[in-house]
Amino acid sequence: MYNVQFPGLGINVTVDPVAFSIGDFNVYWYGIIIGCGFLLALVFALTSLRRFGIERDGFIDCVLVGLVCGIIGARLYYVLFSLDYYSQHPSEIFAIHNGGLAIYGGIIGGLLGGCITAKIKKISIPAILDVAVMGFLIGQGIGRWGNFVNQEAFGTETDLPWRMISENTIIDGKITAVHPCFLYESLWCLLGFVLLWLFSKKLRKYDGQIFLMYLVWYGLERTFVEGLRTDSLYTPFFGLRVSQILSALLVIIGIVMLIVLRKRTTLAVNTKKAATDAALTQQEIPDTAKEEMPAEAEDIKTDDIKTDDKINKER
Repeated sequence: MYNVQFPGLGINVTVDPVAFSIGDFNVYWYGIIIGCGFLLALVFALTSLRRFGIERDGFIDCVLVGLVCGIIGARLYYVLFSLDYYSQHPSEIFAIHNGGLAIYGGIIGGLLGGCITAKIKKISIPAILDVAVMGFLIGQGIGRWGNFVNQEAFGTETDLPWRMISENTIIDGKITAVHPCFLYESLWCLLGFVLLWLFSKKLRKYDGQIFLMYLVWYGLERTFVEGLRTDSLYTPFFGLRVSQILSALLVIIGIVMLIVLRKRTTLAVNTKKAATDAALTQQEIPDTAKEEMPAEAEDIKTDDIKTDDKINKER
């Protein structure tokens, strides 16, 4: 149980990491929030598949494989850059219920697993990446509130109006008002989702463009926010933050590729043309039906008259 305060905003709330218990088994808000983020991301993706020319069943296969690979990647990333601890406690490598999942590892593992599955299923990998990263932004934007409930992933000391303080914001042995890094990333990701979603509907020129923009958008934020955090994973050399280096590289790669591919116009599905064709089809069907109905009726009436005349003559 934490008493969380935002003194500069006059906000004071109490949060309990445990949502409910079943006997001795605790269900944590962190898992519930992450699950909600994943489900909302999945719903968004499923409703967007047609615009990106992706087949539903194949996409679900990519999601299932990507989910498993994402969990493995998140844990592997964390363990690899915490070898000093896990080399001394190898039995805890698989104890993910105690925490220790790195979001970058999850993204890398999830994308690799999903892309390999897409390749096998013969689905456009650039198109599926575009859908996936917009889903990531939803999941990341919501999932970061799990860090708030656990009072973790916060930053260094600050006196800004939105500073946060609780029993867990301890720096150098004392309770300190800190940067609410979870809030920075949550707002940045949700804003990024809105902007990339709007861009994908009107301005997307080629499959993979949204993915490259995601690298720049998320990488830029993480480069700066990671520098504020007090729980970063570090490289074994020069004492550099792993996620900060990776974020800066992603920003550079994304910008370079966007410049290189700026004249590209290759889409699996032309969303503007598809929307126009659908609208025209809806308008034309009723009109055509109205035009053909009288003609068919006239033909039937004429045939009936001819048949009656023939019968009268025979009589």
